[in-house]
Amino acid sequence: VELIIGILMTRAPGMTLARMPIYAWAMLVVGFMIIFAFPAIIAGTALLELERAFDWPFFIADRGGDPVLWQHLFWFFGHPEVYIIFLPAAGMVSMLVPVLARTPLVGERAVVAALIGVGFFSFALWAHHMFTAGLGLLSMAFVSAASLAVAVPTSIQVFAWIATLWRGTLRWCTTSLFVLGFLAIFVLGGLTGVMVAVLPFNRQVHDTYFIVAHLHYVLIGGMVFPMFAALYHWLPLVNGHSMSERLGRWVFGLMFVGFNVAFFPMHISGLLGMPRRVHTYPAGQGLEGLNALSTLGAFMLAAGVALCFFDLARSLRRPAREPGNPWRAATLEWLPTGDFGVRSMPQVTSRMPLWSQPTLAAEVEAGVHWLPGNPTGRREALITSARAAVPRYVMVLPGDGWLPLIAAAGTAGYFLLLTVGWVVSAWACGVAAIASILVWLWGLDRAAPLDRVAIGRDVTLPVGGDGRVGHAVWALVLLLLVDGSVFLSLLYAHLHVAMAAAVCPPAGAALPAGAWAAAGLALWLAASAAAEWAALRLADSARRTRPLLLLAGALAAAAFGVEWFGQLQAGLEPRANAWSATVAALLANAGLHALVIAFFAVFAWSRAHAGLLVPRHRVALDGLRLMAHASTAQALVTVIVVRSLPGWLA
Repeated sequence: VELIIGILMTRAPGMTLARMPIYAWAMLVVGFMIIFAFPAIIAGTALLELERAFDWPFFIADRGGDPVLWQHLFWFFGHPEVYIIFLPAAGMVSMLVPVLARTPLVGERAVVAALIGVGFFSFALWAHHMFTAGLGLLSMAFVSAASLAVAVPTSIQVFAWIATLWRGTLRWCTTSLFVLGFLAIFVLGGLTGVMVAVLPFNRQVHDTYFIVAHLHYVLIGGMVFPMFAALYHWLPLVNGHSMSERLGRWVFGLMFVGFNVAFFPMHISGLLGMPRRVHTYPAGQGLEGLNALSTLGAFMLAAGVALCFFDLARSLRRPAREPGNPWRAATLEWLPTGDFGVRSMPQVTSRMPLWSQPTLAAEVEAGVHWLPGNPTGRREALITSARAAVPRYVMVLPGDGWLPLIAAAGTAGYFLLLTVGWVVSAWACGVAAIASILVWLWGLDRAAPLDRVAIGRDVTLPVGGDGRVGHAVWALVLLLLVDGSVFLSLLYAHLHVAMAAAVCPPAGAALPAGAWAAAGLALWLAASAAAEWAALRLADSARRTRPLLLLAGALAAAAFGVEWFGQLQAGLEPRANAWSATVAALLANAGLHALVIAFFAVFAWSRAHAGLLVPRHRVALDGLRLMAHASTAQALVTVIVVRSLPGWLA
C-alpha cells in the first residue's frame, strides 16, 4: 500500500507516468502483485492454523478435505512471489544499463509494458508447480501455455538491455561485470524454465535437482547478481564512498565461477534422477563427483560474498562526504540531499532529467523549485496527481517518536510468542501494539498548522487533502483489495471442497433457513447505509453524525450475530467435514469484519466527540464507510454462493 500510494501520488511535479523511472514502474507492478498474491497465503495459513488448533478438516481427505487445496493456495502466492523477487532486480538493471552504456534505454515503453505483462502472466502460472499432482489435462495445458507465454515479456526486457549495451559505449567496472553476469545466468535459467513448462519433460524432472538448478539460476542470477551490481553502483549515496574496483573484480570472479560450478552440475544430477529434499544419498549411484563439484563451487561463491562484505565494511567505516554523481547518472536520486530529502522538489521535464537539465542539481540546491524553505515548519511532502504529477496539496508527515517502534515490536512479539505457546505474553504484546497505534494516530490526525502554504513560483496549495479524494482514502481502497483477495481465497476453498464432495452439502451438514440469511443481509445493508448516512451528515453537523456511527457498528455486530445464530440453529459442526469447516471459516471472516467495523465506529465516534472529525479530516469515518460497504458485498456474495452451489452441483 505504501509503495503504490507513494509511487502514484508523491512523484516530483512534471514526472508523468511516461517519465517515471523504470524502477518505479517495477515496484508499482510489484506492489499490485503483492496485494493480490499474498492474501492467498494469508488465507491458506489461517486455514492451516484453524485445522491444527480446532480440528477443522480443510486438508484432511477422510473428512472431505483435500491436501491439493493447500497446494493451490500456497502456489497462487508462491509463483507470483518469484516475480515479486525478480521484478525489482529487473527494474534496477533497467536503471543501471543506460548509465553503464551512456545512452537512454532502448524501447523504454516496451519494457514498461513487459513489466506489466510479467505481473499479469505470473498469476496464471501457479499450477505449473503441480503438474504431477493429478490435475486435469485441460487445466495443465492452460498453465503450460501460460508458462511458455511469460517468456515473451521477459525476453523483451533482455533484448532491450542488450540493445542498449550495443548502441552505447560500455563503461567497464564491477557493476557492469555483475550486470553482464546476470544476463548470462538469467537467460540460461529462463531457458530451463521453458523446458520445465513442457508437460512430458516436467514429469521426468519434477522434484529432482534439475528444478533446484533452474530455481537458483533464475533467483540468484535474476536477483542476487543485480543486487550486487546495485550495491556497487548506489553505495556512494550512503556515505559518499565507492567500493574497491580491484577487489570488486575478484568478488565477481569468485561469485560467477563459484555459482556456475555449484549449480550447473545439478542439471546433470537431476537428469540422472537425483531427488531434491533428501538429506543424504547412498554411494554408488554415480552422483559423488557432481555433488563434490557443487560443494567446491558453493565454497567459491561464499568466498566471493565474504570478500564483498569485507570491502563493504571497509567502505562504510570511512568518513562520510558528499557523494556527488560519480557515475554521471540521469535520475533524481543523485541530487544533493539534506537530512530528509532534496532542498526543493524539482520540476521534471524528461525521462532523464539530470541529462536533459544539466543545471538541475544547482537549481534544486538553491531552492529554485517546489517546496523550498519548509513552509509548514514540519516534515512535509508534496502530493501530486496520479497520472500527470500535478501538485494537489501538501502533506505533513509524522515526526520522530517511540510509539511506532513500540507498535512494531509489539506486533512482532504477538505473532512470534504465539508460535512457542506463550499466550499471555503474546496478548500483552498485541495490546501494547494496538494501544501504541491508537495513541499515535490520535495525536497525528489533527488539523494542519496552516490552511494553505506557498510552495514556490507564486503557487499556494492546501495543507492536507480533501478527505474524499486524499491519499488516505486511496490507501484504504488498496487495503480493501487485500481484504477482498483474502475473502476470495476463502471462497475458493469452499468451492474447491464443495465441488470435490460426492454430495453437496455432505451428510450431516445443513444450511440455515432462508429467513436467517435474509435477516443477516438486511442488517449488513442497514449498517452500510448508516455509515454512508453518517458520511453525508458530517458536512452539516459532526454532533448529529455521532449516533449514526455507533448505529453502524451495532448493526454490523447484529448482522454477524444473526448469521452465527442461524448457523447454530442449522447444526453447523466445523469438525465434522471440510464443507462445514469452510462455511465456518467464511462466517468467522464475517465476524472479524463486524469487529473491525465496531472498532472503527467507536474510534470515529470518539474523534467526533472530541471535535476532531471534520470534513477535511475524516479518515476514521471513511474507514468505517468503506469497510461497511466491503463487508456487505462479501456477505451478499457468500449467501449467493453457499446457498446456490448445492443446487448448481445437483
